[in-house]
Amino acid sequence: MAGRPKNIREYQVNAKKGMQANYWDYYDIPGEDYQTYADSVAAFKRYRFRPRVLADVSSICLSTTLLGTPISSPIGVAPSALHRFAYKEAEIGTAKGTSAAGTVMVQSCFSNTHVAEVSTAVPTGVRWMQMYIFNDRELTRSLIKQAEKAGYSAIVVTVDSPGTGWNIDEFQEKFGNDRLLIYPNLEIGLPGQIEAKKNGDLNLIKYFSSQLNSKLTWNDVRWVREETSLPVVCKGILTARAAKQAADAGVDAIMVSAHGGRQLDGVPAPIDALAEVVEAVRDRNLEVYMDGGIRTGSDVLKALARGAKAVFVGRPVLWGLACEGAEGVKEVLNILRSELEFAMGLCGCCDVNSIPSDIVVPQAYYNIPRHKL
Repeated sequence: MAGRPKNIREYQVNAKKGMQANYWDYYDIPGEDYQTYADSVAAFKRYRFRPRVLADVSSICLSTTLLGTPISSPIGVAPSALHRFAYKEAEIGTAKGTSAAGTVMVQSCFSNTHVAEVSTAVPTGVRWMQMYIFNDRELTRSLIKQAEKAGYSAIVVTVDSPGTGWNIDEFQEKFGNDRLLIYPNLEIGLPGQIEAKKNGDLNLIKYFSSQLNSKLTWNDVRWVREETSLPVVCKGILTARAAKQAADAGVDAIMVSAHGGRQLDGVPAPIDALAEVVEAVRDRNLEVYMDGGIRTGSDVLKALARGAKAVFVGRPVLWGLACEGAEGVKEVLNILRSELEFAMGLCGCCDVNSIPSDIVVPQAYYNIPRHKL
């Protein structure tokens, strides 16, 4: 295709040009002026490679397994809401592109497309379901059962959102009458939803905001663990303490994440928090993933060296979707895959499943007096 973007930055620029302004703003919230959002990207520059030279890298393995399922590379699609803001096929387009790239897609509970629709339209591929533990347990239980019925292979519980990270009135002013603001996995005709619509909350914006549960504890994660036989991934972990608590609650994996900078501003960039979390659960038989700030294959390699088994990307996938639909999603994932393979070769690494931790060090390493090394 003539003029196709050659890297993630070009997809970002083209997506912004082509998207409706308020839809772009929704994806871009909170924007580059916010510390965590900007630092999640910038933080990768604080790490340096220490290549192993004259290593045989004539054959490089990029495939791995997540929760026992094979995928083509350790680069998955992070959950994000409302893909129809980017492209008419919405999450079906994202699923097509992800499946074509041979990796895993995490579908947001706030998606535009029902999990059963996605599963029917794209029967191949690996998909996990993201959810919150809502005030109404029936709403939460419904999400779990819908995902199980549609053949999704894991439940991803977001734990960093006891409330919303943005102004509800401002959001309602921008999107309150938008015909694309629909959540078919969540609008299941519960009495509270019917009453909310009668009272003018037509898009259920205030209703769903009220469902974010400030009373949650780790016992609620244990409840999810008991509700499903699927593996449970805990998303939104940034500290060793939280990682150990997640392990104690019985989850199968942890996703180190700052929610794309959309919740508490000032938390660390995920790449900075990653090593602490990995070390905290090293002997607990948990997989650790990371999302946040990935823009290049070199970023992916740095995350793998710092202990992540896989990374998940959010906004870059939406940029690909906005530019070229399913083909753009596949291309974004393939660009990252190709860049990862290139970086691995230059660093003397031949297998994503055994990346040496010493090929990446913090920039500060080079500020330490030599006699103290």
